Amino acid sequence: MNQAGSHQAKPHQVRITHEAAHWHALQRQGGLSTAQQARFMDWLVASPEHLREYLAIGRVAGALGEAMRAMPIDLEALIGSATTSSPPDNVVALPVRRASPRSEAVRPRRRQLPRIAAAAALLMGVGVAAHVAWPQSGHYVAVHGTPRSFELPDRTVVHLNAESELSTRFTLFQRRVELVRGQASFVVASERRPFAVHAAGLQVQDVGTTFDVSLWREQARIDVAEGRVRVVSDAGAGRLLADLRAGQSARVDYRDHAVSVSNEDVDTMTAWWQRRVVFRDQPLRDVADQFNRLNAVHLQVEDAAAGALRLTGNLGGEDVESLRAFLDEQPMLRTVVTGKRIAVSSRATETGDAPR
Repeated sequence: MNQAGSHQAKPHQVRITHEAAHWHALQRQGGLSTAQQARFMDWLVASPEHLREYLAIGRVAGALGEAMRAMPIDLEALIGSATTSSPPDNVVALPVRRASPRSEAVRPRRRQLPRIAAAAALLMGVGVAAHVAWPQSGHYVAVHGTPRSFELPDRTVVHLNAESELSTRFTLFQRRVELVRGQASFVVASERRPFAVHAAGLQVQDVGTTFDVSLWREQARIDVAEGRVRVVSDAGAGRLLADLRAGQSARVDYRDHAVSVSNEDVDTMTAWWQRRVVFRDQPLRDVADQFNRLNAVHLQVEDAAAGALRLTGNLGGEDVESLRAFLDEQPMLRTVVTGKRIAVSSRATETGDAPR
């Protein structure tokens, strides 16, 4: 089911999903009674939708294919277990209708074996799905100078900037990411479970999209390159702060959650994936943070006046010489290079005219 369809689910589909989740939870708890097993099988075979939804829920939180490959199936033992009254924990017994002596004579037992084997193998898969759908957690760090890209269990692609860190927790019903520090972009895989990024008291809810979340000194920035996101407060009832479409950017103040929304070039939102630093009307202190993530040479801002100067540019993130030339062109700034340090100060401080 595509993402759009998941937001327009019909009532009967929602009901089937809830029923599948209910049976899935019971299977995880284990120890179903004979009556429960019978009811489960009645529900499972009542409609192909039931089986599809049950298997989909099993796949959501675990790698069913890998689990099956790691657990070879003894077909003969499986056939035998499917006809016993005490099935293994991960197999649900099929309700077997006793045949009359006449029908047994007409249809020899050997002709029933392939059907029993197929049904048992299918239910074995259902049983495995029930046991692999446990919550999955992960922790990812990108160290200084080394941005990285990787894929989450749901096939969402993450671009994590240098000096950044995030944690993930995927459960049966949600995909939660917490950006601890730094910057990350998400190319979100489409599926039923909602995907949300939590950062600095905010929750960025995906609505089928590619988006970026970055934590600066005084504010968070959310860029939407494709699709749409909702930004809400992570406290209380979750007040809606912004509803962003492709090409829009929101800056959210940490203190009062004041929001400023602007239209931006989509290409600049993901330029850092190629180690480019693109800044438009940004304070020098934030520009310095972006360069310092990637370089052994440290750009040090010496005073508040220099740090507050707003600049616009597009430079290679590791091109320190171009950065220095760019700073030397700014009439309000003075740069001094000492070893692996570029000190930047305001020329106003040289004459004692620094703003009070």
